[in-house]
Amino acid sequence: MKTNRPLFLDEEQVRKHLRMEELIPAMEKALIDFSAGKVTQPVRSVINVDPPGGFLGLMPALTPDGLGLKAVTFYPSNAQRGIPTHMATILLVDPGTGRPLAVMDGRLITEMRTAAVSAAATKLLASPDVKILAILGSGVQARSHAEALRLIRDFNEIHIWSPTREHAERFAREIGAKAMSGEEAVREADVVVTATNSKTSILRGAWLKPGCHVNAVGACRPDWRELDDDAMANVVFVDSREGALKESGDIILSGAAIHAELGEALAGKVPSRASETTIFKSLGMAVEDIAAAILVYRSVVTEN
Repeated sequence: MKTNRPLFLDEEQVRKHLRMEELIPAMEKALIDFSAGKVTQPVRSVINVDPPGGFLGLMPALTPDGLGLKAVTFYPSNAQRGIPTHMATILLVDPGTGRPLAVMDGRLITEMRTAAVSAAATKLLASPDVKILAILGSGVQARSHAEALRLIRDFNEIHIWSPTREHAERFAREIGAKAMSGEEAVREADVVVTATNSKTSILRGAWLKPGCHVNAVGACRPDWRELDDDAMANVVFVDSREGALKESGDIILSGAAIHAELGEALAGKVPSRASETTIFKSLGMAVEDIAAAILVYRSVVTEN
């Protein structure tokens, strides 16, 4: 496609050109590049919008593969309005000239890349013979995680809990899972996902099966929690140390020790300690968004 005009891609166009099977290895590379110091990425800049209790986050990054910026909004109250809690726009720029290459909807990219990163963590940190997956949450992240994690592990059972029982039951029916209480869902689980809008802990460390792996993807603010102190006392991985120490209430309020960044473990620079109970605290990074957006952009250009 030879044009000096940037591409404008809506969510359906992004969906057509983004595949989870390609996204997971792209996230592994992005995380490794970040932890190797190959990425220029300031910690997310956040503007609080209160009322109604939302925020706008600005996330720029220069990576070995591209340059860009994501603007993301998070409004938990949107759930009651029947519209997405997360919305985003991604701008890709030619790093050689500064010319805008593409402006694309980032809501789906945020949803999919978050689950793809959890899949990368699970592939590294969970036992190869896992049987039971527990998902705490029933929104778009819960659905995306069910898709991504099934690509890298064969689960015999999936357990679902959500703050709203009706939502849990509906989601369970959709994916062939079982809805149950939070404790019941987690007790025998080999892999656990927490993907809620909760501001207080909904997962207790006492429930965790020894040697299980947890992907904690909610609680993205310094005063929000999804995991209690007992859960955070296990082996903790993060996407970014700097980001976690500024943004993660699970890390900050528990005083948890960070074992490593996931990219360090993926590169083999630190032991994965996969035989122990592991926690991956995911906050999301611009390098992930840029890598996903580049997959979309290249697919569109190739097609045309």
